[in-house]
Amino acid sequence: MIYDVIVIGGGQSALACAYFLRRADLSYLILDNQKESGGAWLHAWDSLTLFSPSDQSSLPGWLMPKSESAFPTRHEVIDYLRQYEKRYQLSIKRPVQVHQVTPHENSFILETSDGNYQSKALISATGTWHKPYIPPVPGREKFRGLQLHSAFYKIAEQLVGKKVLVVGEGNSGAQIMSEVSLVAEAVWATKKEPEFLPDDVDGRVLFDVATAKYYAQKEGKEFKPEKLSLGNIVVVPTVRAARERNALQAAGRFESVNETGVIWQDGRHEQFDAIIWCTGFWSALDHLAALDIVTENGKIPTEGTKAKDYLGLWLVGYGNWTGFASATLIGVGRSARETVKQIQEYLRERSL
Repeated sequence: MIYDVIVIGGGQSALACAYFLRRADLSYLILDNQKESGGAWLHAWDSLTLFSPSDQSSLPGWLMPKSESAFPTRHEVIDYLRQYEKRYQLSIKRPVQVHQVTPHENSFILETSDGNYQSKALISATGTWHKPYIPPVPGREKFRGLQLHSAFYKIAEQLVGKKVLVVGEGNSGAQIMSEVSLVAEAVWATKKEPEFLPDDVDGRVLFDVATAKYYAQKEGKEFKPEKLSLGNIVVVPTVRAARERNALQAAGRFESVNETGVIWQDGRHEQFDAIIWCTGFWSALDHLAALDIVTENGKIPTEGTKAKDYLGLWLVGYGNWTGFASATLIGVGRSARETVKQIQEYLRERSL
C-alpha cells in the first residue's frame, strides 16, 4: 500500500497533524518508535510540568482535562496524549523505528524495523528529545564521575549525598537545580547571569508575547517585549521555592573539565561527583540523511513547515524554524493545520 502521508514520530506534533489528516480524509499512518503513547514526555524527569494551565495547553479539537495542580504534570500530559489518540482513533503503529528515508518515483520509501513503507508525502515530527546536545568542553571525556544530559535525568533521589554541578541557565537548568539542591550539594554553572520572568508570567503570557512578536516581524514592525524575553526562566512553583531558600545562585562559567571536576574561569579547581548538562537539543533528523538536505547546523531549510529543497516533505514541531510556536502543545495546531492544507494541495496537483 502507498499511503498519501506518513508521519514519523508519535508525540504531540504527530498527533496534531493526524487530527487534521483524519479530517482531510487522506490515507495516513503514524510510525512511532516508542512502545506507548506520550512522545518525549515518556523520557522527561518525573517532576517536569507544563508552564501553562491545562485549558491553555491543548491539542486541536479537545481541551486537556483540568489538572489537580496549577500546571499539568508529566503524568497528566502523557495521559492526555494517550486519551487523545483513542478519542480520535488515530492510525498509529508502534514501536517502529524508521532507519532511513529514500526517494522513489515521486514518493518516499521508509526503511524501518517493521519492513518498508511507502508514501506520496511525508511529515517528519520526531522533535529534538532524542538528539541531546552537550557542548565540546575541553576535558569532558576525562571526568570519572557521573555525567548525564537532562534528557536522561529522572529524579533527584539518584543524587542524594553527592556534590553535583548543574550546567545551563535555561528553564531545565533552573528546574533541575531547584530539586537537586534539596538532596545534594549543588552548584549552578551558567554562561551568563540567569534571567527570570516576573512571577505572574506563565506559558499563557509567553504564547501571547510570541504571537505578538510573530505578527510584528511579519509586518516588518519593531517588537519590544520589555521584560518578557521568551528565553528567560519561568518561575514555576519549584523554582520559586528554590529562589526563596537562596538555592539559585549562579556560579558563572568554567573553562574545562578534568578527572575529578572543573576548572573555573579564575583558575580554581572544584571537585564534583556528578555533572548534569542542561544544554539543549538538536533536531532529530538522522532518518532524513539520505535525502542530503540536512545542513551543518542540523536543520533543513523550510518555508514554514515545508522543506524548501525537497518536494513532498514537511517538518513539524522542531521549533520556530518549522512554524511559530510549533514545539508547544497550544502552538502546534496552527502548524499542523497549515501543513495538512499544503499537503492536500500538493497531492491534488500531483493527480492532475
